[in-house]
Amino acid sequence: MKDKRILYVSSEVIPYLPETDISSMSFEAARMVNGLGGQIRIFMPRYGNINERRHQLHEVIRLSGMNLVIDDLDMPLIIKVASIPKERMQVYFIDNEDYFKRKATLTDEEGNLFPDNDERAIFFAKGVIETVKKLNWAPDIIHVHGWLSSLLPLYLRNYYGNEPLFSGAKIVTSVYNQSFDESLDTSMHKKILFDGLDNDNVKHLKKPTYVNLMKTAIDNSDAVIIGGDDIPAELSKYLKKLEKPVLDYKTPEEFSTAYQDFYNTQVLSQ
Repeated sequence: MKDKRILYVSSEVIPYLPETDISSMSFEAARMVNGLGGQIRIFMPRYGNINERRHQLHEVIRLSGMNLVIDDLDMPLIIKVASIPKERMQVYFIDNEDYFKRKATLTDEEGNLFPDNDERAIFFAKGVIETVKKLNWAPDIIHVHGWLSSLLPLYLRNYYGNEPLFSGAKIVTSVYNQSFDESLDTSMHKKILFDGLDNDNVKHLKKPTYVNLMKTAIDNSDAVIIGGDDIPAELSKYLKKLEKPVLDYKTPEEFSTAYQDFYNTQVLSQ
């Protein structure tokens, strides 16, 4: 993995949020590549329950300041950055006062999904891509973790499909068992169509359940990693029909060698 550029885009990363399969693997995979001499960038949302003072987040003025259009509304993009202690790894945070100021991640105190999670996902995907463009950093692999990140492959392959910076990038999506039971806003597909995508691009999102969000990410990825040992049965069935590389679930103790081999022989070799 020496000198390979890998962009990690995740809905959660330790130490900024509690330990889960997603937050742990987003960190461990990046640390593994970094330790092997690869170049990495990590992006996640700047939720309001992340302690900015303790984690020493600071705004990057040169990257902030643009507006992203979400369903015909201009939403200001703020970029913050922090360094993970002892790891020499930087994490970029996508921020916006309307979408990420609240002191929670994806649900309210009663466990209900926030009604604007669909727009937050669109904003996060477009915000990551626009920031990487400003950094002028062309990744070899883009590895996506968590359903809030699931629109990134869709936007990369379509809305940003002619962007030279990403022309050589391979997209890997990890599928986990951290899901939700309800649906996101049923007008989500219309908000994506506003960006000029086709109806076929959003066919799954007319009913934006967890499974359909992940199907959309999978359809627009070059390879898939099963990140949990108990993913929804419908997704397991969907993955078995794929004509693209799929890496079965690996425990934290065995993932390192398996991911290196998968990146090198199944993803970069395409």
